[in-house]
Amino acid sequence: MDEIRKHIGLIAEGIRAKDLEALRRLYSEDVVSFDVEPPLQHVGIDAKLKNWATAFVFFQDVDYEIRDLALTVGDSVAFGHCFGRLSGTLTNGVPTDGMWVRATFGLRKIDGKWLITHDQVSVPFDIASGAGATDLSP
Repeated sequence: MDEIRKHIGLIAEGIRAKDLEALRRLYSEDVVSFDVEPPLQHVGIDAKLKNWATAFVFFQDVDYEIRDLALTVGDSVAFGHCFGRLSGTLTNGVPTDGMWVRATFGLRKIDGKWLITHDQVSVPFDIASGAGATDLSP
């Protein structure tokens, strides 16, 4: 379990450093990602990294916080969920606290190494208005 906690922590480190190659090493080549950004799914590591590259363009400095990580770990499959928040200073110099999202990870042990094979990031929304509830905190 500690190994997977460290693995998820490396996501935050890679984001803070805007290091796409460090992030690449955490995911399987065929990762399927259900991210907050369209389309409905991003298939493959290049699609996943393209999302991060797009986000990094908006930030001069970026931070990522993980809170309340819960894990279930088997011999070769694991899953976890947590809250995450992307924040920092935008390229125009304006600081942003970002918003909290819900994140779920599915991992497999491949060739002796844990890799993320699926992730999903979501924001709750108000059914009546269709608007995202971006002001919630854990």
